[in-house]
Amino acid sequence: MADSPDAPSSEHVQPREITYCGFCSLPPEYCEFGPTLEKCKQWLSKHDKVTYAILYNTLEDHLAAATLGEDKPEEDKKKAKEAAKIEKQMQKKMQSKVLIKRIERTKRKCVTSVFGLENFDVDLKKAAKLFANKFACGSSVTKNNQGNDEIVVQGDVSDEIFDLILEHWPIVPEDNIDLIEDKKKGK
Repeated sequence: MADSPDAPSSEHVQPREITYCGFCSLPPEYCEFGPTLEKCKQWLSKHDKVTYAILYNTLEDHLAAATLGEDKPEEDKKKAKEAAKIEKQMQKKMQSKVLIKRIERTKRKCVTSVFGLENFDVDLKKAAKLFANKFACGSSVTKNNQGNDEIVVQGDVSDEIFDLILEHWPIVPEDNIDLIEDKKKGK
């Protein structure tokens, strides 16, 4: 009965160690399909020489370059331009700010406005629904005076929203989130 194929084995299967590219965050085997191949090759040659040797046999590269010469400069220019565009978008995304603004209304009421999450590819409707469910209050996506979308949450929940953004969307850096308190004039 112990020899049956359905019986569980006493040996545990160990999980595989997978290396991910530090530049494009894909496995090195897939870096060649992205626009940042040259930078991925540089990163891999520094961090995992064995995988680099397997994937990009340097002897073959030298022979191909010597025999074929530079016959694909247009393709290289396109890839370089695309890589620069992606890098520029990443820099722009990392410079974007998320503003959490507490706005006082009449008497003791206030609302919290969240602006700038769309720069980090966050679905604003899903975020508004998450805020409404988490804080048991009204939350909606509206256009502000500049015509940009923002989330308006009823109540003073700015500190909790700060923590919730960091928890649910780790792509948003903590340094890029600003808390602003907007007071009514005359107080």
